[in-house]
Amino acid sequence: MLIGGIQELSLIDYPKKLSTIIFTQGCPFRCHFCHNPSLVLKEKFSSPIKEEDIFSFLKKRQNKLDAVVITGGEPTIQKDLKEFIKKVKNLGYLVKLDTSGINPHVLKELLDENLLDYVAMDIKTSLNNYSQVIAIKINIENIKKSINILLSSSIPYEFRTTLVPFLHKTEDVKDIAISIKGAKLLTLQTFIPTTTLNPNFSKEQPFSASQMKQLKILAEQYVVQCKIR
Repeated sequence: MLIGGIQELSLIDYPKKLSTIIFTQGCPFRCHFCHNPSLVLKEKFSSPIKEEDIFSFLKKRQNKLDAVVITGGEPTIQKDLKEFIKKVKNLGYLVKLDTSGINPHVLKELLDENLLDYVAMDIKTSLNNYSQVIAIKINIENIKKSINILLSSSIPYEFRTTLVPFLHKTEDVKDIAISIKGAKLLTLQTFIPTTTLNPNFSKEQPFSASQMKQLKILAEQYVVQCKIR
């Protein structure tokens, strides 16, 4: 598996658990506001971290950490993701997967084999406007399939949307919430203008706290819980 980085300790990425974060390299999307271009653009990749070094670290942290979060990039494009997760689970860790939902067959297989304990799926925008945000054309049916897989899953999950004023309108937030109607949790993330895949977006201003609160109130009409991060 191509691993571009590791954050040894996180208190927030796996709810109520101490976790370490594994960052995979590569992503089919080209989201303008992505803050990890070094994990998306091949020409910006660093030398991958060896898996044996990752597992050496995880073995030393057994009984000290609770979980491993696998994020990216897009982890589901990694051909050996399942085998990697099996090794992590064999060490006694919980596993959280962050995904865009681009590969529903991978998500389903991992869930069917009880290899995931938590999933966070990014909903980039209204399903009608995806290409505007991700800057490529995709089969939107794959996103819909992943949504339905999670909605029918018995494990904890959340949907997440990073909101950028230039790209997201009130109607988009409503459409997102409707597309995941009945979901246990939708997290609306405030865009932070730092390093972005599209350099022009580093100058964009985020929604204000009051605007985010209004969008949260709107989304709460369709989902069980909505949070702002």
